[in-house]
Amino acid sequence: MRRSTEFDATVKHGVRAVQRDIVVHVRRGGDDEPGEHPRVGLIISKRVGTAVERHRVARRLRHVARQMVDDLHPRDQVVIRALPSSRHVSSARFEQQLRGGLRRAFESAGTDR
Repeated sequence: MRRSTEFDATVKHGVRAVQRDIVVHVRRGGDDEPGEHPRVGLIISKRVGTAVERHRVARRLRHVARQMVDDLHPRDQVVIRALPSSRHVSSARFEQQLRGGLRRAFESAGTDR
């Protein structure tokens, strides 16, 4: 995801699942929205830490999210917001939390992956 309108729509109109170190927002685009592949965006605020820490968190989250893209519907939009505690989390822990967050979000939305 690159456009702020996509981030805004996903966060405002999507389903949210809060985990210990991340918040996952999921929105499935409508039939009128073309979707060749799922779109994933990251929000990592300055509260997470220094620029080095934020980039480290972003790299880990991108790596974990890349593994799960194939499991998503082509019109899915996912925003992952890193919480301040995320700077101390391993990639394996991010993977557990992201999988759990996606599962909970899809269950709440009543849609299957």
